[in-house]
Amino acid sequence: MPTRRHSNPSAHPAPSNAFRPEFLSRLDERDEPLTAAEADTAGPWLVLPLPGEGFGVFREGEHPSRGIRPVAVFADRCLALVAAAVLPGTGRESLLSLAGDPDPGGRGYAVRLDDGTVVGHCAQFEEELIDAMNAAVGILRGPGSLAYEMEAAGAVTLERAGALLAARTAAAAAAEEGP
Repeated sequence: MPTRRHSNPSAHPAPSNAFRPEFLSRLDERDEPLTAAEADTAGPWLVLPLPGEGFGVFREGEHPSRGIRPVAVFADRCLALVAAAVLPGTGRESLLSLAGDPDPGGRGYAVRLDDGTVVGHCAQFEEELIDAMNAAVGILRGPGSLAYEMEAAGAVTLERAGALLAARTAAAAAAEEGP
């Protein structure tokens, strides 16, 4: 007696997008809105192991089993976690900028918020400092980014950081209470 073969619907790969390719193609012909860069990098991000390659960074909802390539691949999981932490900030406008010329009052180069408010000064033209601060701000703006960064730090670093944080908050509380 012949056996009947039933197809297993879960064996078929899921489509990579809920929208039809024709629809996406029509949208692709339009200019992107101002929010497109941030939307493309906002996440949330996932770090998944890729056998034989390392660890891939994927947007949530994307997966290698669906034929989707990761945004980045790293041999070390720690670096993939750092990438997942900083990616959301790469699509945003920078919070801080450095003036191109020194302040006429001799205070150095003005550090400005994105609205132009001066919030500090650098004695020298420290563009790398401002870039690093913007990267850190990008992590601080998102709890998911901060969690990835903390996970990448590892247990020893978190233990040491926890001790430092406890000491600093205790000292600040004692200073507020006064003598």
